[in-house]
Order: sequence, then C-alpha cells, then structure tokens
Amino acid sequence: MQLRKKITLITLIAATGISAILFTSSSAGNDLFEISKNIDIFTSVYKELNTYYVDDLDPNKLMRTGIDAMLESLDPYTNYISEAELEGYKFQITGNYGGIGATIRPVNGKMNITDVFEGFPAADAGLKAGDILKEVDGFIVTTMQNGISEVMRGSAGSEVTITIYRPYEDKEYTYTLKRADVNTGNVPYSGMINEQIGYIILTQFTENAGRNVEQAYKELKAANPQLSGIVLDLRGNPGGLLREAVEVSNVFLDKGLEIVSTKGRVKDWDKTFLSINPPTDTEIPLVVLTSRSSASASEIVAGVIQDYDRGVIIGQKTFGKGLVQTTRDVSYKTKLKLTTAKYYIPSGRCIQAIDYALRNEDGSVGKIPDSLKATFQTQAGRTVYDGGGIDPDIALEEDTYRDITYTLLSEDHIFNFATAWVAAHPNIGPASAFTLDSSDYAEFAAYLADKDVTYTTTTEEQLNELEESAKKDAYYDAVLEEVQHMRQRIEEDKVNDLYKFKDEIMYELVREITGRYYYFSGRVETSFRYDPEIQEAVRLLSNKDQYQKILQ
Repeated sequence: MQLRKKITLITLIAATGISAILFTSSSAGNDLFEISKNIDIFTSVYKELNTYYVDDLDPNKLMRTGIDAMLESLDPYTNYISEAELEGYKFQITGNYGGIGATIRPVNGKMNITDVFEGFPAADAGLKAGDILKEVDGFIVTTMQNGISEVMRGSAGSEVTITIYRPYEDKEYTYTLKRADVNTGNVPYSGMINEQIGYIILTQFTENAGRNVEQAYKELKAANPQLSGIVLDLRGNPGGLLREAVEVSNVFLDKGLEIVSTKGRVKDWDKTFLSINPPTDTEIPLVVLTSRSSASASEIVAGVIQDYDRGVIIGQKTFGKGLVQTTRDVSYKTKLKLTTAKYYIPSGRCIQAIDYALRNEDGSVGKIPDSLKATFQTQAGRTVYDGGGIDPDIALEEDTYRDITYTLLSEDHIFNFATAWVAAHPNIGPASAFTLDSSDYAEFAAYLADKDVTYTTTTEEQLNELEESAKKDAYYDAVLEEVQHMRQRIEEDKVNDLYKFKDEIMYELVREITGRYYYFSGRVETSFRYDPEIQEAVRLLSNKDQYQKILQ
C-alpha cells in the first residue's frame, strides 16, 4: 500500500508539472509533443529508480543532480538556487552578510586571520592579520574543519566568542564580538593618485553601485578643486546588476542616451535602457581600466564609454560575457537564474564571446572566430568590433609575476614575513609613501634562508617535455648531456632570482605590510607607485593632446 502511494504521488506530481509546462510552452510555440514525451520518460525513469533501486535514494540529491546536469548543458550562468543557497545568492546581489569582518584560511597548518576589514567588529576589537584562530564559541578550531567561515557568520547583533593566539607576543586573547552587517562596499576606495588625477575602484555591480560611484566622484571634486582627470578601475570586476551598469554609465554621460538594449527569445521582454538622470560630469577626462576578468556589467560600462567616445579604455580585452540573466521564482521558495537575452551596446555590438548554442561534438564550445566578427563605429567614427569582449584603446600586456614571486605568495612566505615585521614595527608612515629599504629586503632574504623555496620554471617544464620526446624518438642519448647542462645552468641562475626579480617581490612585501596598518586603502595607495596600468592612465591624463587624439 505504501509503495502504491509513493508511485501515485510521483505520477501526480509529474502530471501536474507536465500540464504546467504544456500551458506555458503553448504560448511560446514549442513542440508540445516532444516536451510531454520527454517529461513522461523522465518521470518513468525516476519512478523505476525510486521503486526498484537496490539502495534507498535521497530524492533531493537525485533531483538536484538531474537539474544541475540539465542546466550545465546550456551555459555557465543558468543555475538553480535552492532554499538553502538563498543567503549566498543574496550576498552576491547585495554584498551583505552578517559577521565580524575578517577572512580566515589555513597558513602553515593553522587557521589564520588573513585580512580584517576597516570599520567592522574584528578591526575595532584589534584583531590582526596573522592571528591564529584557536576557538569559536568553545569549539576547538582545526584546519580540517569545513565551514568554519560559516560558523563565524550569523545574524547582525548576535554574539560570537573567539580565542586567538598572537605568535609574536606568545599570548592568547579572547574576544566576544557582536556581529554586524558586513558590506565591504562596491566602491571600497576612492582617492587622489596625485594632485590632479582621481581614482575610483568599483569591485562589483551590486546595489547602489551607480550612487556610490557618483558620491565618490563628488567627494573627490569637492575636496580637490584642481581635479583634472578620473581613473575608473573595473579590473577583475565580474559584473552584477544590469540596472547598476546603466547608473554607473549615467554618472559620466548625458541624460536620455541609450546605454544598453537586451534582445532574447521572448520579444515582449526586449528592452532598451536609457540614462535617466542628469549626469554628474560629462567633460572631465576619463580612463577606464579593464582586465581579462572584467565581465558583464563591467563590459557594458567600458563599451558604452568607448561607444560615445567619452573616455579611453586601458588594459586588456575584457572577458566577453554579453548574456543577461533573469531570476525566476520556482516551487518551494527556490529560484532559477536563467539566461534570457543578450545585451547590445549603443554602437550595435554584442560583446558575447562564446555561442553556447553551437557546441562541438564533444560538448565543448569555442570562441567566436575573428573572421565572423563584425565592425561597428563609435559616435566619432572609430572602428570597434563585436563578439569577443571590449578591446582597449591602449592595450597593455597583463602584468604576470615570475615563478619565484608566485611561490613566495602561494606558500605564504610574504604573509609570514609581514606578520613578523609588523610585530616589530608598531607604526609606519603614510601608505602613499611607505616603502622598505635594502636592509629590510636583506632581512627577508635571511628569513628565507632556512625555508624550502622550490619551484619549477616554465623553461624547466619545457626541458622535461623535450626529454620525454627525445626518449620516445630514440634521441635521448644525443641530447642528454646538453639537457643536463641546461638544467645545471638554470639551477645556478635561480639562486639569483630573489634579487633579479626584487622589484615585484618588494611590491608584494610593501603591499602586504601596508595593508596591515591601513587595510584595503593602504594596498590601493601602494599600487599607485607600482601598477603599470595606473601609471599609464596618469601619463595619458596628463597629456591632453594625446588623450583627445585617441578619441577623435
């Protein structure tokens, strides 16, 4: 009797689902027979599994697997959001969560606080990067525990008690902190690079991004009447809310201009978005910084600024995500975030780099080839292209670090040295001027003397490949002596890497140390003196003739 009830319930649910889909699909003109047939097949398979499979099945897990596999065949941005995942989804949209304002991760086998955010409970209480987390609400912390970050989070106003060990004081401290709504802000920093050039970084297009960019600009202008140029940094910005892309663009563009249009399968949903507010400033010279990971809303803003010749884009070609997602409510407080349209910027171009509808036989997808890209014109008649992201007006190679620098960062040698250095130096000068001298760098070299800093260079990897190929082709004996000689030379040369690549290592040391005293703003102000893209932006904004020539 129970088995019959279970099967009947499954059939009833499936029938209800089919009728709903048939009703919806009828208006969309889908092939109703194919839909009903495949839903019936799916229901039958599920019924057979549920009834006869050798082990008990978890219906939630099984159905989630089916849903995820179905959506995975479409594009990476169409996702099912369960009720349990809604809080994380809310954080993606708003940037808010309840916590103490600190990040933690394993360092040398112990759970370390690696960053604290200015103005939140952790910083206010005096917690520091490098503190080792020992207990949370009486529970012993180990690096094997999953979800310790979630334990630290909770509703604003609730309390959490943590115990930390501060290694260079050899002391333990216990704090009872009241959680707060933590929002690191979509504009975490704005300031002056020099006396004339302002800088605004926008990290994500969450709620109020446009308002925050506008406010940051107004504050810079009010405090610096000599302001003659703005750098808007969108590097690494993954995008977010479409309406905020419109609002950010509107800060620098006239009211009533087309910003972006969306076109999809449901024609009634096609929209054109205009700038609806009076602009903040349409005249000040503007540079927008982009990178390979600037995506979606970031590309709208960069593309719109380029299409209206309102500013110069500097950096790397952007990611190429021109797809619009809409969140739909589905059953039992769950949601479906699905791709419903592509967006087009004023010149008429779509920046989507991949056509997920045209998959290869193996299921992979490729980028749109250059031969299929169309040309478009900016307002001033400059030629631009679609189908692959936004091409910068001044393209710069991505600044990549050497193997030794990556190793020093990934193995936390720079982090650990900074912890020791800060413990011995209670104060430093302004972040914009702080640096380390040769004696500090010699101290860092001495710190590394007994550390196992090993890494394989790209050249060594290629030598390994050459050696394997020579073995297969029976040329191993002929090249063995030369390969061994080259390996020896590389090892000898690697000894000098610490000083050969001192500049980039020194930058990361200064950046990490400055961040311990001045938080995120300290790291940003350090970058003003080292970052080649910021330096190129300053150089261009200081040369009005060249700036205007690029835009004509």
